[in-house]
Amino acid sequence: MKTLCLSVGMILIIALQYNTGPVTCCDQFNNMRVPRKMIVDITRTHSSCMAKGYIVETAKRRLICFRQSTTWVEEAYNRMINSEGIDLQQ
Repeated sequence: MKTLCLSVGMILIIALQYNTGPVTCCDQFNNMRVPRKMIVDITRTHSSCMAKGYIVETAKRRLICFRQSTTWVEEAYNRMINSEGIDLQQ
């Protein structure tokens, strides 16, 4: 019985460590500018992504990728972090 409990416990610990949710990366980047009033959310791409950038969610629930070097997105992201008091980085 002890072996069974130990085995189940180890399986749960391992499952929790590797089940962190989906990783969102970008393979294409957009150059257009999204009006501030249309932005619902901005997140950084996951740290494991090869191409670093920001993912902008619009009011129509569209996800658009922008390069990390896109100044207006970085500024909007920083404003969002400061207004919410949290870092949305994954």
